[in-house]
Amino acid sequence: MAAPHVSGVAALLKKLHPDWSPAAIKSAIMTSALTVDRDGNPITDDASGKPASIFAVGAGHVNPPSARDPGLVYNASTEDYIPYLCGLKGYTTLKVRKIVKMPVICKEKKGAEEVNYPAIQVAMGAATNKSVTRNVTNVGEASSSYTADVVEPTGVKVKVNPTTLQFTSFGEEQSFVVQLNLVGTKPLGKKEVRVGRLKWVSDKNKNEVSSPIVVTS
Repeated sequence: MAAPHVSGVAALLKKLHPDWSPAAIKSAIMTSALTVDRDGNPITDDASGKPASIFAVGAGHVNPPSARDPGLVYNASTEDYIPYLCGLKGYTTLKVRKIVKMPVICKEKKGAEEVNYPAIQVAMGAATNKSVTRNVTNVGEASSSYTADVVEPTGVKVKVNPTTLQFTSFGEEQSFVVQLNLVGTKPLGKKEVRVGRLKWVSDKNKNEVSSPIVVTS
């Protein structure tokens, strides 16, 4: 039943904010989601009764009242996905043109990690450090400030630059970089997953724009 519930919330958000893109609506739903139950405990897996894995719970439990006013959104357009499509194995310029129905040329390529998604998932491979860039758009109060609050994945140092985002107008965009460094010199083991979280907290504590951080091998 998750899909129809989320679809209904998306429809209500589109009615409330007709100028929002599908990506903005998705961002509002994800970044405002609840990560604990009513008793303040981690959301559990029905099958095991244990805390659900990040791949089961995702961003969390949908929270419609908070999704109405998320403060910031991670926006993206069709054009933003073109470099990602161009970077997929076997995707030629002709194939990408058929998908996006635009006369594009695959000059720029991006990995999935660099898509402006409201979550950060990084596959380290043999590397011990990686960085990703994200952009957020102010859909809250015109004059506002947000400070980064990070829960680091176990064994991973996370650095956010800048640590504060200052907005002076509605619709203003700001970018930031998240750098992830494994503690020690060994790469992650096979199928190893480390989970953390990045929150952008508004100066008036009105909004918490929350994104999971997932580091895999």
